Amino acid sequence: MQLIFATNNPHKLFEVKSILSSNIKILSLKDINCTDEIPETADTLEGNALQKAHFIYDRYKQNCFADDTGLEIEALNGRPGVYSARYAGEGCNFDDNMNKVLNEMNGMLNRKASFRTVIALILNGKEYLFEGKVDGEILKEKKGIVGFGYDPIFQPAGFNKTFAEMATDEKNRISHRGRSIQKLVDFLKTINQ
Repeated sequence: MQLIFATNNPHKLFEVKSILSSNIKILSLKDINCTDEIPETADTLEGNALQKAHFIYDRYKQNCFADDTGLEIEALNGRPGVYSARYAGEGCNFDDNMNKVLNEMNGMLNRKASFRTVIALILNGKEYLFEGKVDGEILKEKKGIVGFGYDPIFQPAGFNKTFAEMATDEKNRISHRGRSIQKLVDFLKTINQ
């Protein structure tokens, strides 16, 4: 089976390829020569994932999937949520986003947070959604150098290290993206039998 993954993020592409089974070939946007800026204007993770998947499916007429991920912090009323990638503003980077979160949470005792990923699959014109979630807490400082995004400040529940301190395979076993991809894989196995 062949699927297009509607992302320009090389970190996400690497993570997904390392999780998916070898009988599913993943094509990147670069592989299909897609240089368009894919819109993400919905106000939910589900909406953004579907919007991105439809953008590719409608133009290339190939089965595809897209994801959207948000860090939801209890003390910040669920922020940054759907705006996680650009929380510090347009043109910001991962450090800018983490620094904004750390500044906003300065002095807060409630550090509870969740990472949530929603995958939208369009297979033969039909839509399917898969969600993965992991609970944890926001640390007071960055730890670790692996991963991307908010990984250095997010410590999953039951662990004494951040996502950025974990090996890729360890993170993939417990992460929000890993859990949503596993649901996608399990679904694809049922239709491939």
